[in-house]
Order: sequence, then C-alpha cells, then structure tokens
Amino acid sequence: MPRVHRAVARALPRHGGLRATATDRSTPAASGLPATATPARAGGSLGREASGFATVGAFALLVDIGGYNALVHLGGNGWLGEEPLLAKTTAVAASTTVAYFGNRFWTYRDRPRGRLGREYVLFVVLSAVGLAIALACLAFSRYVLGLTSAVADNVATNGIGLALGSLFRFLTYRRYVFPHRPPA
Repeated sequence: MPRVHRAVARALPRHGGLRATATDRSTPAASGLPATATPARAGGSLGREASGFATVGAFALLVDIGGYNALVHLGGNGWLGEEPLLAKTTAVAASTTVAYFGNRFWTYRDRPRGRLGREYVLFVVLSAVGLAIALACLAFSRYVLGLTSAVADNVATNGIGLALGSLFRFLTYRRYVFPHRPPA
C-alpha cells in the first residue's frame, strides 16, 4: 500500500471492523466529537456547555447592563445620555472580554485550545454580530417607535436583543471559536 494511502487509512476510525469512510458521521471521531463521546455523553456535554455558557453570560450581562445603565442613565443623565448606541457598544466591549475569558477557561475548558489571538479575534467578530442584533433592536425602539425611557431601552436591547444575540453567539462560538478540534 503506498505511503499516503496507509496514512489516510490509519487516520480513519474503525467502525464495526471496517474502516469508516470520510463521509461516515456515525462514529464520534468522524462526527467531530471527542473519541470518548457517545450520544449520551454528547448530550451531557451540550448541557454542561449550555449551562456554563449561561453562567458566564449572566456575569457578562451584569457588566453589559450595569455599564450601559451607568453610562446612559446614572444620575438622571449619564456620561453618554445622548449617545445610547455608543454607550451600548462600550458596555458590550467590556462584557465581551469578560465573556471570552469565562468561556475559554471555564465553559469550553475541555476543548483543544487554538491560538489565543485567533480565538479572541473570531470571538470578537461573532460578538460584534450579536451586538448588531441588540443595536438593531435598540435603534428600532428608539428611532422607529420613539421610545426613550430606561424601561424601553432595556426591553429592546437587554431583553429582545440579548435573547436573539445570545442564541446566535452560543451556536457560533461552539462551532467556530471553540471547536472540538483546533483549526488546521
């Protein structure tokens, strides 16, 4: 057997005594899951990741909401009271850094580590998309509906925008930022 074929054959997992094909997703290794993963373990891993993500997200949310409200509403008219979109961007930048380190070193601690710079940049880019989702909700509330109260701002950005942005972030972080295997 030529050298290349032997290397490929060794890299493919065994399945029922036969070598799995490259498109076979029935084994954990072929599906991108760790070799020890079974369907039950994969579900447990997803649950652990989701709860870790939620816990880290709750802490980052405190930084986000607290920062936003301090910047816009503290003392009746905060430092950025007339610039709610800039205030939200600033609050999200701080909470994104908190969330990255919490997710990297706690939620996804068992996953292989990529290069810190690559992970962080990708995390920030995907977080920016999540921010755009929250900003779109805030802008719609403020500039289309004309709602400017603290309650309206918080429902739009920290309720609706946060829920939509969090779903997007969870799905993309686990697939692209903290994959089961480091990028080639």
